[in-house]
Amino acid sequence: MRIAVTGTDNGQLAGRLAALGHDVVPCPLIEIEAIGPDEIDVSGYDWVVVTSRNGARELARRMQGEPARLAAIGPGTAEELPHPPDFVATVSTQEGLLAALPRPAGRVLFAGAEGARRLLVDELGADFVPLYRTNELRPPVFPDVDLVVLASASAARAYAALDASAPAVSIGPQTTAAAAGVDVVAEAESHDLDGLVEAVRRIVPAS
Repeated sequence: MRIAVTGTDNGQLAGRLAALGHDVVPCPLIEIEAIGPDEIDVSGYDWVVVTSRNGARELARRMQGEPARLAAIGPGTAEELPHPPDFVATVSTQEGLLAALPRPAGRVLFAGAEGARRLLVDELGADFVPLYRTNELRPPVFPDVDLVVLASASAARAYAALDASAPAVSIGPQTTAAAAGVDVVAEAESHDLDGLVEAVRRIVPAS
């Protein structure tokens, strides 16, 4: 089967899908633009929280001082931090992190994308620093594929805006909701790389 991958971190996903025998076509529908201050002083925070690989990369590049504790959503995000975090939410959503994060959380900094959902900010009274923005791309021609993998809401919105008809696999409910008008044939049960690969495996037998 010919499968398009649409995110910025396509290497691992493409490799694992190719290992299943699929013809994988990279077609990024988003790009990441760094924004915000050159240095992020995290001293004085009880927790610093990141919810994406991009946020973790930018935090690692600009972080000054040491927070009391670091928290990440999912192992993939945790890998991008300068040292292993103190807490990794196994459910890769803001809701999952909130449900498991020890309370009281104290003073919290959430470092993430411009326009990120404010659930963590509102529930924890956290400070927020945007470190990147996600720009949606509009390729003039989308490849002829049998299936599209959507790993973010931004990629889902970009794909929905194209004149393309291939069905899609989504990383989770927020991404599915953003894919307005797209035939989403499967949604990952765990909202991470493993979940995406397994969702594809469920609907497409390995070659």
